[in-house]
Amino acid sequence: MEAELAALAASGATTLVGLMVSESWERAKSGLARFFGRRASGETAEEELQAASEELDSARAAGDAGVQADVQARWRQRLEGVFREDPGAAGELAQLLSELAPDASRTFVNLVSGGVNYGPAFQGSHIHGGITFNVQPAQSSASGLAVRPDQVPAVTVPFSNRTAELAVLDEALGARPGGCGSVDVGVLDGLPGVGKTTMAWRWAAAARGLFPDGQLYVDFAALRDQSAPAPAAGADVSEALAMCLRSLPGSDNGIPSSLAERTNLFRSRSAGLRILLVLDDVNQPAQVRALIPKGPGSAVLVTSQGRLGELAMDGARLISVRPLDAHGGLTLLKDRCGEEAVEAEPDAAKHLVELCGGLPVALQIVAARLATDDSLTMSELAAELDDEAGRLAGMALEGEESSVSAVLGPSYRLLPPDAARLYRLLGWLPVGIFDAGVAAVAADIDTRSAKRLLGVLAKASLAQAMGDGRYRMHDLVRLHARERAAEQEPQTEQAALTERVATHYLVLTAFADRALRRDRLRIGELSALLRDADDPFAAAGGPPPLEWLDTERPAVLAVLRTALRHGLYTLAWQLAEAFTVLFLYRRYLGAWKESLELGAEAAAAAAAAADTAGEIAQATAAEARLRSLLSRPLLDLGENDRAGAELDKAVALAEAAGHLVLRASVQEFLGRYRDLFEPSRAVEAYQLSLELNEQAGENRGAALAAYFLGCAQDAQGDHAEAMATLRRARQDLESSAEPDRRMAARVRAAIGVVHDHLGETEEAIRELGEAARVLGEEEATHYEAQALVQLADIAERTGDHEDLVRECLSRAVAIHEAAGSSLAESLRRRLEDLDR
Repeated sequence: MEAELAALAASGATTLVGLMVSESWERAKSGLARFFGRRASGETAEEELQAASEELDSARAAGDAGVQADVQARWRQRLEGVFREDPGAAGELAQLLSELAPDASRTFVNLVSGGVNYGPAFQGSHIHGGITFNVQPAQSSASGLAVRPDQVPAVTVPFSNRTAELAVLDEALGARPGGCGSVDVGVLDGLPGVGKTTMAWRWAAAARGLFPDGQLYVDFAALRDQSAPAPAAGADVSEALAMCLRSLPGSDNGIPSSLAERTNLFRSRSAGLRILLVLDDVNQPAQVRALIPKGPGSAVLVTSQGRLGELAMDGARLISVRPLDAHGGLTLLKDRCGEEAVEAEPDAAKHLVELCGGLPVALQIVAARLATDDSLTMSELAAELDDEAGRLAGMALEGEESSVSAVLGPSYRLLPPDAARLYRLLGWLPVGIFDAGVAAVAADIDTRSAKRLLGVLAKASLAQAMGDGRYRMHDLVRLHARERAAEQEPQTEQAALTERVATHYLVLTAFADRALRRDRLRIGELSALLRDADDPFAAAGGPPPLEWLDTERPAVLAVLRTALRHGLYTLAWQLAEAFTVLFLYRRYLGAWKESLELGAEAAAAAAAAADTAGEIAQATAAEARLRSLLSRPLLDLGENDRAGAELDKAVALAEAAGHLVLRASVQEFLGRYRDLFEPSRAVEAYQLSLELNEQAGENRGAALAAYFLGCAQDAQGDHAEAMATLRRARQDLESSAEPDRRMAARVRAAIGVVHDHLGETEEAIRELGEAARVLGEEEATHYEAQALVQLADIAERTGDHEDLVRECLSRAVAIHEAAGSSLAESLRRRLEDLDR
């Protein structure tokens, strides 16, 4: 009972303090004074409330966050006493607050009425908002049928005008008589809100028949950290290439690590295709050049706020998208509101177009106002927006921000309180594309209510429903929502929202992680968090976990950045650790590197802020784990010195944490680094990893360490010892409760190499041949090609197996060509030499 009473008092105090610094305070103050006045104190209730409000205002002006905590603590104690003395007081206060400030008091009202609290202390399955959009399954070529990508989003709002610009696109990118062997590039540039993206989507839909091999879509805004200075284009382009390659035929054969190899592979895979690429929100010419396909008749359609004049020298057609003129704006209003309505008030309609600056995003919102309020005339709306524009002029807003804000202000004020609150909070989301589950946790409401309120926002053109069940908010609309949130929400709400959203993504990412890899080493102890939560991936017909992770990759990265900025260190490193599973399957090296860097930084900060020895040990272990994992993308990116430095830190941190399995894992990573740069010391690291795994009772970890140890021993010339070590590793992997055929086949290939070093040629050929067969069955094509080349080397050296050599090299060439590897050329030359 006492715990429940304390929770009620804490929630009530949070609501009160939030009200004291909001625009609703003057309206709420008198009602609250009557409530507290009936429970006498040393001074009048109204004076007490006013003094607290002024204290908070002064603290906000001085930037003193501690004062708010002190005021909130005083009112928590006050409410606890009130609720203890009068059991009905909580219900009375909830009723009062629901009338005075329904959106701000929702959490407290729900708690009093027995509803679920979706705040930081989540309950049961409501710890996350679920997955409410259609996650597309992976495209697979296993059936032998080509899968045609169709990725450009559908236009879900009425589209008007732009006939001249669409005609230019038809001329620049469309079909030409007799066919055309070139690849054309068109660039739409213009102000935010002018309609570039919608125009690109509309043209792509109309031109679908021109590109029989499909349409690809990349949103570069989603690949960037919007809060950071403009980065170099390389990381963006590399991620974009990986996304496109995964959608083209041959993706099952793997994607190379380097930007140059990905670029070459993209050209190779697109050479026989006629496809359209839509590249949205590009800000550098380099982002376009690497993504120009090679297939004759293909096209690239780019949107950008900048002119990108350098692309004109490459033959690109630059098309400026300007705000709608009077005729275009009136046509849009006629399409949305009806021709009779516009002709009935022509002057007012023209004035509305002027007030919107000709920006479609603003005109859509105006049209939504008129369409949903039969009593509102265009003249009345124009007069209302005139007043709003004058107010904004005094605030020195310029250009498109002024036009859109003048329209958004009245539309926002007409929203019901619960929809207005959701609108404000969505402005604080770190991403502009989200589903109802994310909106629910952002606003601390249930998913059904979130869907209803998103419908209200979509009807007002403040959010746009996408074809897959997600929603999109235009950047200018998000800016307005963020400004309103900063003005009207409590100071603590942005951090609380970030915590709710980060927890939502942590839970879903952790479930996806466990669905993909049950046996992975994890430092984060999430069993209590996950125990009573619904696992969407375990349900019949649930979304594919890998594809959900891939689709939400930009969102998870954005949440990681935001959580770190808000000091949510433990949440951030736990999310980074769980998120790593995606990159074990999809090698987005730039995103993998960034997520691990953010996680390691968060873990270090969590250790520094920890209060107990246990918390310090766990955060230290997390930093060690994340830094050791970071060595993998760093090595693939060629940052070898930094990879070594991260491993040195990881070794020291793992020792300090005293975690046996972690120490073993870090030593394994260190051994793999030394294989490349200090081979004489690799055996030492692997031996220690094996011993630590054995001490911890980790049989699989010990088997993996034995495999790497055997390979290192063989490289050092200890062939007999290597054979014994590898045979033990293979036996352990094959006889475990969950046999690992893929890893056992890799060990078998290593055993074949050792046989060759011992002069046992036939045994070597037999083991490598069997290993290559199993690796092919397991679709481990990289390791299959490696075994085939080793087998070809041995067979060619004997001089008696020319057909086997040709067979092995032919298959290896096919694998490396499909993966875009530079090794394909040298192997092809070897094949040609056999025929001479």
